[in-house]
Amino acid sequence: MLIQKTLTVQDVANYLGVHQDTIYTMVRQKEIPHFRVRRRIFFSLEAIDAWIKDQESIIS
Repeated sequence: MLIQKTLTVQDVANYLGVHQDTIYTMVRQKEIPHFRVRRRIFFSLEAIDAWIKDQESIIS
C-alpha cells in the first residue's frame, strides 16, 4: 500500500479543517512549510505534522 507523502492545497485545507483560501494566504505569507513544482504548491505530510506540533508548543 502506497502512503501519500505529499499533499495539495485542498488536502491540507481538509487536513487542518480550514478553507483553501486560508492555505493560499498562509503560503503567500510564508506561515506554513510548502514547496513548488513549477506553479503548483505542495506540502510534505511530515513537515505539516511537525509544523502542527510547533504551533501547539507556541500556544502551550
